[in-house]
Amino acid sequence: MQKTVVINVVGLTKRLIGEHTPFIKSFLEKGKFAYIIPVLPAVTCAAQSTYLTGKYPEEHGIVGNGWYFKDECEVKFWRQSNKLVQGEKLWEKLKKQDANFTCSNMFWWYNMYASTDFNVTPRPNYLADGRKIPDIYSHPASLRDTLQKELGTFPLFQFWGPKTSIKSSKWIADASIRTDELYDPTLTLIYLPHLDYNLQRHGLNFDFISKDLNEIDAVVKQLVLHYQKQNAKVVLLSEYGITNVNRPIHLNRMLREEGLLSIRIERGLELLDAGASKAFAVADHQIAHVYLNDKSVKMKVKGLLEKVVGVEKVLCDSTLEEAKLSHDRCGDLVVVADAHSWFTYYFWLDDVKAPDYARMVDIHKKPGYDPVEMLTDPKDKMVMPKVIAKLLKKKMGFRTVMNIIPLEAELVKGSHGRIPEDTQDYPLLITDSEGMEETHLKPTEVFRILEEQITNS
Repeated sequence: MQKTVVINVVGLTKRLIGEHTPFIKSFLEKGKFAYIIPVLPAVTCAAQSTYLTGKYPEEHGIVGNGWYFKDECEVKFWRQSNKLVQGEKLWEKLKKQDANFTCSNMFWWYNMYASTDFNVTPRPNYLADGRKIPDIYSHPASLRDTLQKELGTFPLFQFWGPKTSIKSSKWIADASIRTDELYDPTLTLIYLPHLDYNLQRHGLNFDFISKDLNEIDAVVKQLVLHYQKQNAKVVLLSEYGITNVNRPIHLNRMLREEGLLSIRIERGLELLDAGASKAFAVADHQIAHVYLNDKSVKMKVKGLLEKVVGVEKVLCDSTLEEAKLSHDRCGDLVVVADAHSWFTYYFWLDDVKAPDYARMVDIHKKPGYDPVEMLTDPKDKMVMPKVIAKLLKKKMGFRTVMNIIPLEAELVKGSHGRIPEDTQDYPLLITDSEGMEETHLKPTEVFRILEEQITNS
């Protein structure tokens, strides 16, 4: 089989390739490229699982970055076990064809306990005193120690949160190259998240994102040149395109005001009580899954959602089946935003009563995706001194919380999840192989293209 590397440049679209990405532009012009028709929802976990199984969410079960775990009555985002992805994966199929085939997964999602031969993924240490320490999980376990000894500790706080930077993608690239040197896998999957950050903060504003484009171009160049020296085929792809938004929609607040969503109060602060709610929304960028514990209110809720300004459509029953989303994990209703809107998870009506996690980077406690975690209050000129003071307290052993995230959803300027109108905002697949002839790919066809690259078929 042909040695191959698949470099997932998150957020890369044709619109972004140009003067600020000279290497990627040259790679595209010399090779073949196709637009990928985005999967719905066009979000990380659903897209990656679709590419790696060749199936839609209705079959592989990854209906978003998170969903309502009905048996536990809890919303959970960013789970890690690969056993959540239902169906045969690309590397499993290829291993059946060639026992010598090996695969390295460098930070693609649902990484833990996968049947890949080598893998690395973020896995912080959560200490008893409340601290969160950057770290990774790897297989084999010794790879974790080797990489962090040679490259330094994985820069977790540059991977997500207000301090995100090129450092995390650069670390992943360096770790991928080192893993390749150690094990020489047949297939390597690499995840580079850098463009995701400022595209959500600032939208398609090149005054802000030109530097990010230049930075990721340099990292891609480093990877491509390394793998080309190993006579590997190179595939660049992306999961979705980010477009400009200016309207956050608070579906849970509407459902609460209609008496459909329940909260509980702890220490004077409000928490979503999903199991006790007749209806609640799990927000995921421009898509929201609405779950009904009381099925009798279905048509009432659908009617309410359809009247919300910024909602483009509400899927249920046959339209969910048409969207290939009809899986037990899916919401009873799926709400799609219009081109200028996105969904928050906010359920409180008074910021004073917002839960403590709302003002922190806490991806596992929030019952929905929160892009505001990448921002601080631009009006607070003392935010960095506050952060430094809090870090000093933690190092001295004092308990403190990093409550620096604003409750201002209007700060977010870019989002994704729906199917954009313009193909310039579609994800891409670019290859240096001569075999690909398609100009537009269904998301499930990425599986076949990758298989053909590796098997030379």
